[in-house]
Amino acid sequence: MKMNKEIVKFIRKSYNLTQRDFAKLVSCSFSLIALVEVGKRRVTTDLENKIKSAFDLDDQQLQSIASLVSEISKGIPPFM
Repeated sequence: MKMNKEIVKFIRKSYNLTQRDFAKLVSCSFSLIALVEVGKRRVTTDLENKIKSAFDLDDQQLQSIASLVSEISKGIPPFM
């Protein structure tokens, strides 16, 4: 299971965090999070591990989030 920009954004918004606050928690730069969320940078293994560690997520939880994100994306009209 590879983390992608939608999963990163979902986790951040689930905790009601700004990109800046999320970056602080994850110990990376604000610009990296911003770039990942718009799709200009991919989620590296290092970043994925930092996010999993910061939010105490295991692979099973990550899989559940990925499924949720996938279901949500199917139901949202394109103009949102």
